[in-house]
Amino acid sequence: MGDIFDNKVLCNKCEVLMRPAQLIKNGFVIRILQCPKCGNRIYHPKDIEDYNSFQNLKNKEFIVKMRMVGNSYTVSIPREIVNFIHEQEKIFNEMVKLCFEEAGKLSIEFGENLKNLKGEDN
Repeated sequence: MGDIFDNKVLCNKCEVLMRPAQLIKNGFVIRILQCPKCGNRIYHPKDIEDYNSFQNLKNKEFIVKMRMVGNSYTVSIPREIVNFIHEQEKIFNEMVKLCFEEAGKLSIEFGENLKNLKGEDN
C-alpha cells in the first residue's frame, strides 16, 4: 500500500508543488508537505494520529505499586505505555536508562540508543 506523501501534491491556495519537510514537536518527528510560496502545510495523518495518542497517554496519571524483588524494588509500567513505546520504536529494547532527576522524581528513558547497554552493569 502506497503512502499519499509519495505523490506530488499541489498547494490548494497557490497551486505550487509542495515540498516534503519535517516538524519536531515534543520529540516526535511529524512529516509534512509545505508550500515554498505561501507556507501552507499538510501534516501526515499517521504521524498526527501517533502524536495525539502520545498526548492522550501523557495527560493520563497512572498509580502503580512498588514491590520488593530480591534486594531491589520494582515498579510496574502499565502495558498501555509499553505498547505505545514498542509501536514507536519498532525494535523494542528491554534495557532502559533510569535517572534520579531531582528529589522525588525519577525518569526512565526508552530508546534505540540504549542497545549498547544490554549486558553492561549500569
